[in-house]
Amino acid sequence: MTTKLTDCSENRRILVIDDNVLIHDDCRKILQPGNEAHNLDAVRAAVFGGTPRLKPLMRFELDCVDQGQAALASVQRARQEGRPYAVVFVDMRMPPGWDGVETVEHLWDEDPDLQVVICTAFSDHAWEDVIQRLNKNGQLLILRKPFDNIEVWQLANSLTKR
Repeated sequence: MTTKLTDCSENRRILVIDDNVLIHDDCRKILQPGNEAHNLDAVRAAVFGGTPRLKPLMRFELDCVDQGQAALASVQRARQEGRPYAVVFVDMRMPPGWDGVETVEHLWDEDPDLQVVICTAFSDHAWEDVIQRLNKNGQLLILRKPFDNIEVWQLANSLTKR
């Protein structure tokens, strides 16, 4: 599923690769926030006086897939359209397909500039082996599940600006 943004000139395209669709939903809630907080802030300002304090959070264009092979197809299509992804969030375990490491290798073969965040609660590989195998300084981060909403938003915001 794709959600598009048209009012932003920088690349804010993110691909989430996880076999758990609940993670897709969580990422949508974090990276595409609704107006609830801003509506409450406006009510607070109307009731108690003053002006609303909250600035709208930056939103991201988000695609979600459940396997590495589908992710590779999405990355290839995005590049052909001239709209590559800035960041991918990748789960480590996605049976029965490629694991996170193999997925990242294929994605970097297609687009060596991708910023990658591996999100996982556990790994079938030692982290030292993962880092050595992927060996991309400054383009690989590891985020432990369960993740914090603010951490995910800050990573997405920071990495899409690179």
